[in-house]
Amino acid sequence: MALSPRSNVGRVGVIGAGWAGLAAAVELADSGWRVELWEMAPAPGGRGRSGVVQALGNPAGALPLPLLQQTPQTQAESGGLELELDAGQHILIGAYRETLRLMQDLGVDLQAAFWRGSLALVTPNGRGLKLPGGPPVLAFLRGLARHGAWPWRTRGQLLMRLLRWHRRGFQCDASLTVSQLCTGLPPEVISDLIEPLCVAALNTPATAADAQVFLRVLADGVFAGVGSSDLLIPRWPLRKVMPAPALHRLEQRGAAVHLAHRVTGLQPLGQGRWQVQAKQAQVVDRLVVATSAAEAARLLGPWDPAWAASAQALRFEPIVTCWIDAPGARLPHPMVRLTDGPAQFAFDLSAIGWPWLGGMSLVVSDAGACMASGLDALEHAVLQQALALPGASAAQTRVVRSIAERRATFACTPGLRRPQGRAAADHGGVWIAGDYVQGPYPSTLEGAVRSGVAAAQQLRDS
Repeated sequence: MALSPRSNVGRVGVIGAGWAGLAAAVELADSGWRVELWEMAPAPGGRGRSGVVQALGNPAGALPLPLLQQTPQTQAESGGLELELDAGQHILIGAYRETLRLMQDLGVDLQAAFWRGSLALVTPNGRGLKLPGGPPVLAFLRGLARHGAWPWRTRGQLLMRLLRWHRRGFQCDASLTVSQLCTGLPPEVISDLIEPLCVAALNTPATAADAQVFLRVLADGVFAGVGSSDLLIPRWPLRKVMPAPALHRLEQRGAAVHLAHRVTGLQPLGQGRWQVQAKQAQVVDRLVVATSAAEAARLLGPWDPAWAASAQALRFEPIVTCWIDAPGARLPHPMVRLTDGPAQFAFDLSAIGWPWLGGMSLVVSDAGACMASGLDALEHAVLQQALALPGASAAQTRVVRSIAERRATFACTPGLRRPQGRAAADHGGVWIAGDYVQGPYPSTLEGAVRSGVAAAQQLRDS
């Protein structure tokens, strides 16, 4: 989906330097547009950002300095370990083709930046569904055949349901929830496969999640091609795998980047031109708004009240990530699913290349109800889950840091009307980029990047 270069095609403004805005800005700059980029935060990345520095002192599980020197983490002057954390624990999958393409185009070494392995939905005792490599359908069949915890009748019922979904082109009634879609499947299939996939991909429980979006994720993420279901867990801070390389590319293309600059308003000038009001007003020939839904609604409300209302109607769900120091703890796989508390997944950070033996991140998706009692209570519950991990020591295991992303994803429910990717047509038009705009994917990094690239293509072709 890369755009062909063009020369001197005009000045384009991009508001927002999250993954959607950066993708749009890079594609337009590579096409010859003169890019003016505004970001209200002091650093790029949006919800997929880094920069939280956490000092660990000298944890019992710190690895020796030679390994530290090969990682993005650093050794503090005092000799203690310092880590740069992301705003939350993110994962990618092999089906994130547009995101991976953009990273490679920006010069990122994907093999160094990510741990990559076949999908496994296993518990801390190592039991569960594990997919081998190879062609996706064959890999799923082989993984299912080896999953001895399910009786053959259960496996057969799942295969018949998958075949039915495939025959229907992974399409279903738009009013269905995932739970309704899966009515009749054995309980162990729901608890061991459907629910973990649903909450991981949509950040919405199966009882409320949009079945059509779930089927699209299943089709593209599990059955679309070799490696599509692979997990990619960042070894590097997200800052290094997209935001920083994107800013470097923009600087090479002569773009003007304004960090810590909030756009206060927009003024249409006709024929697609807009005045962007910030610390210094600028006039641009075309405009992409790639902010959060709330910020986009504020900027566009005077010029397209209906679009702003659709953006304001979205309901968002939080995700909480707790980083745990659990000396002695080891997991059978870099990511395991949990069933006994608020966190649904745990990640063994040393298993993916972090210099922190016993370092774990536990993720609470769809965390709204869990946060009702406060973050301290949630941390305590997550700590109890960490203490149950294999090898965890009750005397040494502790919560190091918790980060709550309160508007992490929109609630992906049936019949949801997401905002269009174009607004303010009566005033010259604005392109919108963000993981929340209308599209087939849930609120993911891939959804954000695809929306940014699509906005750039449509703008170029207008």
